[in-house]
Amino acid sequence: MVETTTIVMYPAPSIGHIISMVELAKLLINYKFSITILLTTGFLDHPSIDSYINRISTSHPSISFLRFPSVTVTHSNTQSLAATAFQFIKTNAVNVQSLLRQITAKTVINAFIIDLFCTSAMEIASAIGIPVYYFFTSGAAVLSLYSYFPKIHTQTTASFKDMAGVEIHAPGNAALNATLMPDPVLDRGDPAYWEMLYFCEHLSMAKGIVVNTFCELEDVAVKAVEDGACFPDLKRTPPSVYCIGPLIADAQQSDEARDNKDWLSWLDKQPSRSVVYLCFGSRGTFTVTQLKEIAEGLERSGHRFLWVVKRPIQNQLGVKQVHDTTNDFELGSVFPNGFIERTKERGLVVKSWAPQVEVLSHKSVGGFVSHCGWNSVLEGVVAGVPMIAWPLYAEQHVNKNVMVEDMKVAVGVEQREGDRFVSGEEVEKRVRELMESERGNEIREKSLKFKDMARDALGEFGSSTKALANLVQTLNEINH
Repeated sequence: MVETTTIVMYPAPSIGHIISMVELAKLLINYKFSITILLTTGFLDHPSIDSYINRISTSHPSISFLRFPSVTVTHSNTQSLAATAFQFIKTNAVNVQSLLRQITAKTVINAFIIDLFCTSAMEIASAIGIPVYYFFTSGAAVLSLYSYFPKIHTQTTASFKDMAGVEIHAPGNAALNATLMPDPVLDRGDPAYWEMLYFCEHLSMAKGIVVNTFCELEDVAVKAVEDGACFPDLKRTPPSVYCIGPLIADAQQSDEARDNKDWLSWLDKQPSRSVVYLCFGSRGTFTVTQLKEIAEGLERSGHRFLWVVKRPIQNQLGVKQVHDTTNDFELGSVFPNGFIERTKERGLVVKSWAPQVEVLSHKSVGGFVSHCGWNSVLEGVVAGVPMIAWPLYAEQHVNKNVMVEDMKVAVGVEQREGDRFVSGEEVEKRVRELMESERGNEIREKSLKFKDMARDALGEFGSSTKALANLVQTLNEINH
């Protein structure tokens, strides 16, 4: 006999994807759903995942986790890390089928909410009669680009990486240089390209797509998705789109990092909106050469700064590969001689980690140099802090376009062709532009307006609150 109704979620491997899905689960349990989250084992595992799961299971008993048996895949240097990850997820299809059947024997599954990268599970759920929804953790512009990607694919036989100077046009997006397309689709010779094509072809087949954005932030891109403009050859009604953001994940940090409040006491002593905060995400590492250029640019700019620095890498584009979790290094060895001493009155360098949401909300912070990861973009928007866009990998160049051209909440750095190196002169120029120029003032005003809009979107009568209510209503109707 059926006693409860359940939503099953399936995030892609890695702590970042799991955290995003859990944040959506936290919203849905407020509407009396029971949530079960399926987790893979054997690839991109990390001790932080287990401790996080234990913490969520304790604090939110309505959210449970089911781990698949371990699956082994071998990463080869002949293909990208993304290709190996997609192969690993596909290999877990048999585990998805087994667990979905086990759950349906005990309860009704109202919906199966999956990550884009877990599209291989869609047909399994559909065959059992379970409605499938995507949770899209990037913004509406990237969603529109990916939805349109199958069309772009038919317009050329070349790899985007070989199409320097060619512009890609997609509904809801500013023109993008082909070589700056998201990493997994750059090379037709990489299996990841064909997997991404398969994923994107299936976006239109979902019952709905839940997006971590809010309508007012990306109005043009949201309209392109809602109206179906990004699904040019669609023979059916486009999937329903639910913009429920900004959904900001709880910060994950070690006990040591949590106890270290040096940054806070330092920020408390700085004038209002005077500090430029630099942080490049969990995988944002640079060569020593690049770090020295950033340091020289910051020093010459004359502005105050709080800079989170991770252990340097050997290769400028090594940032795109697997994240190295070892952080032990000497700060003095990666900066120009005397840099820390010369800037100690107006700068603070923090090794590896800082609580970003807390930092951005501090009254002293007046600018944010970001890698344009979508979570960081939303955190900057919610805090009302103007940004300097410095994209590194994945879909971040698309996000930079959105931030600079559409939202107008950022200035963009100029990156060298090929290795995307940024000079110290360019760092100084962009910091000064953001903190001193008329354009910087305009960006600051726009950022503060979006801060208010973000708050309003989540308010009682806000667009995201209404979208969530519509989603919940649809999920409930499935069983009636």
